[in-house]
Amino acid sequence: MTDDMMSLRSLLEKNSDADLLREMIGFAAQRLMELEIEGLTGAGHGERSPERLNHRNGYRDRIWETRAGSVELRIPKLRKGSYFPGFLEPRRTAEKALTAVIQEAYIQGVSTRSVDDLVQAMGMSGISKSQVSRLCAEIDDKVQTFLGRPLEGDWPYLWLDATYVKVREAGRIVPVAVIVAVAVNTDGRREVLGLAIGASEAETFWTEFLRSLARRGLRGVKLVISDDHKGLKAAASRVLGATWQRCRVHFMRNLLAHAGRQGRRVVSAFVATAFAQEDAASAKAQWRQVADQLRPKAAKLAALMDQAEADVLAYMTFPKEHRTKLHSTNPLERLNGEIKRRTNVVGIFPNEAAITRLIGAILLEQNDEWAVQRARYMTLEKLATMTDDPLIKLPNAAA
Repeated sequence: MTDDMMSLRSLLEKNSDADLLREMIGFAAQRLMELEIEGLTGAGHGERSPERLNHRNGYRDRIWETRAGSVELRIPKLRKGSYFPGFLEPRRTAEKALTAVIQEAYIQGVSTRSVDDLVQAMGMSGISKSQVSRLCAEIDDKVQTFLGRPLEGDWPYLWLDATYVKVREAGRIVPVAVIVAVAVNTDGRREVLGLAIGASEAETFWTEFLRSLARRGLRGVKLVISDDHKGLKAAASRVLGATWQRCRVHFMRNLLAHAGRQGRRVVSAFVATAFAQEDAASAKAQWRQVADQLRPKAAKLAALMDQAEADVLAYMTFPKEHRTKLHSTNPLERLNGEIKRRTNVVGIFPNEAAITRLIGAILLEQNDEWAVQRARYMTLEKLATMTDDPLIKLPNAAA
């Protein structure tokens, strides 16, 4: 301990302010690794002990990129086995959650070929229920804290999307909808707001989910972006008083499915002219003109355009700088892809708590990644005009 204090004191005395934080991070990381190695070997560096479990075997150098800059680390090596510091492990919480779900499925007899193969490959066949319970409790606490945190400020834009997974329920295997909510606040930052699991995407389910977000502090929502869910449209209006934007990408897929193989390219080009307009009035006028042109030979396509006009073009009334991110649920596609990749490994979940554990851990890590990104997701100046807070609307507030 005295040597550590002397090292820290000399560090403070000889370094400039610009390098101090980076050097302190490196000092703390190096000390943490030494403590972990002492626990794994059963003895301190150079110490003789009859209780020694392993021996050191030199170091390997590694550069650790942090927000304070590049930190040079010397990672200890072991003579038997390997060691890698936990703070360098990527996606550690999600990987632990995946392991916990696989273990829980295995010990509860939810046997699929992929789960069995993973259990054998990871050497987890000797696990006990108590071990699984401890690991699950550790992850559940972090996930529930994250999913239940208070929401502060205004959130002008809210994206909602659903994916389906299979879960064992009362001896049967049933599909359930997993809803993910992502929003942008008036600071231009993206955050994952919540997660919900339901048997279907009925209006009552959407209403309860949005109310749960409102109870946590969600306010100031101007636009909700999602796929075509009539129940969600009604719930968004009732609970949040927000406009609903139907995902433009999903609408085009539905529309072109009725256009036939030969007519898809032409119809797509015609409809795209409405999306290329500069303002809402021009877009609506062009939309009606395209629908009228299609009506004589493709009445069904024209009817679909008539029904969807207000919902598909809702984003056109918002700032031009934001429209590329508002017209569809594409901002969630990468996140949904990661969720599907992890859930496909499990196949069948043993219960709904396991679903929340794994997907919640993925969302937690994605939220952390967004939090440390330097660039804002949307421009601050335009978002300042979207808030209901009169103080933020002052001209010098966004300067």
